[in-house]
Amino acid sequence: MRKKFNLKNIRSIKVRGLFKWLYPGIGIKRWVALSAFGILLVIAGSISLRAEEYWFVQILDAIVIVSGIIILILGIKRMMHSFIMAVIPSSRGTELVDILYQKKQLSRGPKIVTVGGGTGLSVILSGLKEYTSNITAIVTVADDGGSSGRLRQQFDILPPGDIRNCLVALADASSLMRDLFQFRFDQSSEFSGHSFGNLFITVMTRLTGDFEKAIKETSKVLALRGQVIPSTLNNVALVAQHKDGTVTEGEDKIPKAHLPIDKVYLKAQEASVATPEAIKAIEEAQIIILGPGSLYTSIIPNLLIREITDSIVASSAIKIYVCNAMTQPGETDGYSASDHIKALTQHSHPRILDYCILNTGEISKDTLKRYAQDDSYAVVNDTKKIESMGYRIIEHDITIAKDVVRHDPLKLAKVILSFLEEV
Repeated sequence: MRKKFNLKNIRSIKVRGLFKWLYPGIGIKRWVALSAFGILLVIAGSISLRAEEYWFVQILDAIVIVSGIIILILGIKRMMHSFIMAVIPSSRGTELVDILYQKKQLSRGPKIVTVGGGTGLSVILSGLKEYTSNITAIVTVADDGGSSGRLRQQFDILPPGDIRNCLVALADASSLMRDLFQFRFDQSSEFSGHSFGNLFITVMTRLTGDFEKAIKETSKVLALRGQVIPSTLNNVALVAQHKDGTVTEGEDKIPKAHLPIDKVYLKAQEASVATPEAIKAIEEAQIIILGPGSLYTSIIPNLLIREITDSIVASSAIKIYVCNAMTQPGETDGYSASDHIKALTQHSHPRILDYCILNTGEISKDTLKRYAQDDSYAVVNDTKKIESMGYRIIEHDITIAKDVVRHDPLKLAKVILSFLEEV
């Protein structure tokens, strides 16, 4: 016979649930008891103080009240600290007030949307997360090479690679957890070439039956400062039409063709629908950032989804393009900064951006020589041409140029956030 489940049952369950806080090992009971003792001291001291006529006894009662308040505050503080340690293990050793202050300040940060993919997008995210947790990374799903391509083909899922990089970049989890997600199996392994993070997202997709849900569940594991959203949930393929008329299909194959690109487009582009969360984030954004990253294979594919481009153009947010510091072989050979912008606007809309951030940091001759061996060169900042196109320029030293040339996450984040102070 089925037990009748009424309101009384619900209340009894709730009561039993409260007692779970007193289970051994949670580390709460002692602080609850200490807080209760502090309350008793305050109550006892207050009652005695009211009834007592002798001043010296009143002083003792006051001391009892003050002691009770101190004990109560200590008990509450330690109790909250136990909660924090359970929920945010990575905060161990950090003052409670610092943890709470950081979380509160980050939650009050500006709403920023980044659009792109690859390592370029993950770099900028790692800098922005130090100033705000209101970050949305809109990531391309056109990748079909390497581990992502293999998993995409084998399991019929969207490519997880660029998504994984952005998740790790925004992670508030321990460095060990981040390293775990970026761990790549060596050639001797059955999982040769695969990263653990890619496999994890794939498994989550199979378990949940939904790629988007898999990303959200993975975000919880990594305790993200923000959110990562695929630009579309459609299985898209990127196609390049070269200036000689030939066509290359596949994001991974396009740079390898080493042919000047006339335009890129999505196969069955009209069937590509933007993720609703991406559109919502764009509408609420204060700053929208395009790049840095591969122009034709990371940034532009997102803008080929018409809803995304239209939403960015319609947005009142500050729109910024972060230009690459170096040209990319097979994609932007010989491109100046204005060429990057021209390609960007031709594939989307002239009002897709307001500002362009250009690097002025010095790159050593040895580094430039090393890059020249791979047909990669420093992007020329033809500022007058960009200004004649109607865009404003911000020039700044925003790179780290040691072994490889990369944008400095914190430098770039500071430059981007300065727009809110000036505008």
